[in-house]
Amino acid sequence: MAASRFVMYMAHVLSRRIYAVALAAGLGMTLHGCGGNDTLSSSEPAFATAARPQINTLLADTMTSGAVVYVQSPNGDWLESFGTAVRGTNTPIPTTAHFRVGSVTKTWTGTVILQLVQEGKLGLSDPVSKYIANVPNGDKITIEQLLAMRSGLYNYSTSLAFNQTLDAEPNKVWTVGELLDIGFSQPVYFAPGADFRYSNTNTVLLGLIIEQLTGMSAADAMKARLFAPLGLTDTLLPPQDDTSLTAPAPHGYQWGTNAETADSEALSPERQAAAKNGTLQPTDVTSVSTSWAWTAGSGISTVTQLAAYVQRMVGGGYLNADLQAQRLASCKSVQPSDPMAASYCLGLAKFGTFYGHTGEIPGFNTFMGYDPATKTTIVTWATTAAAPDGRAPANVIAQILMGELSKASEVPSEGRP
Repeated sequence: MAASRFVMYMAHVLSRRIYAVALAAGLGMTLHGCGGNDTLSSSEPAFATAARPQINTLLADTMTSGAVVYVQSPNGDWLESFGTAVRGTNTPIPTTAHFRVGSVTKTWTGTVILQLVQEGKLGLSDPVSKYIANVPNGDKITIEQLLAMRSGLYNYSTSLAFNQTLDAEPNKVWTVGELLDIGFSQPVYFAPGADFRYSNTNTVLLGLIIEQLTGMSAADAMKARLFAPLGLTDTLLPPQDDTSLTAPAPHGYQWGTNAETADSEALSPERQAAAKNGTLQPTDVTSVSTSWAWTAGSGISTVTQLAAYVQRMVGGGYLNADLQAQRLASCKSVQPSDPMAASYCLGLAKFGTFYGHTGEIPGFNTFMGYDPATKTTIVTWATTAAAPDGRAPANVIAQILMGELSKASEVPSEGRP
């Protein structure tokens, strides 16, 4: 699977079942499961007890080898890993494991861009042509439209030829120029601002603008501005030619090829049947090149560090109060006809009451969300981006958690221990 179809999936799956989580304050918080597949104590939060069997069933049904869950909420905290770090073994996944966050990286890029706006180095209404030449409609596409996925630019990672190359040359180190050449070679989807269309091309352009205005690599700019202030030493945008994951780390797996999942996450019925009967096995893609995703999706983190980041990104601290409020107020539905659809904002998304993003990149699926009203954080990740039937395991785990947290919040106060 070459690209994160984040909103396409989430608009139709997670956000249709989203719950408004209004959690009661004042309960004691406990942290469990810090050392891999730990069994939580009898004092674990009720939502964890209810969610665990559902998560185990989901992983079995989707043939996903492992996952990690982290929740911080007024109803209690929960940190636990599931499954195995390597298919066919009983090796637990440490909850401190490093993983690829996929399109969660887009929020890093968007946050740095907004900091540059705050510093007066560019404006949201600036045309992209002011910074980068030869972009289709570049004199009409604004920085704001790049952030909000409303530029109309073709998404290079949906190209069949591109995906065929990923399959044939999994270790190819892609240049930004090659990616943009693909994006610019195809017709635009619509006039700037006319509609919503998720496109990695937008965020790669924003990465180039970061480098131009800061005089440093996008990776260094993110480190200095986002990660270092919080001491997030295991969160990074890796070099384009570095395919490693620092230990501890699990193996990530991909069902099918990039080409056959370019248009749909789900394999054909025949291939799904083959996966179920064991004649089709997933490919270990732990160390394939993610250079094609760059500032749109090649980031690495740990579950607790990603939680610290999303709390600051949504709760405040990276931007001044006015720009932060503008960012959170910018969310627009990706499917206006559906009141339950997800929304996309300035470099982040909104699912019900949670702001954050998802990430799907070969071998890994991530959900990251924070509800500022209830101060609830959910971060989940799994060792495959999509199951044979197309479900993204970490996204569905987030859905399970939201449901159980919602139920927990509805328990009358006199009924709580």
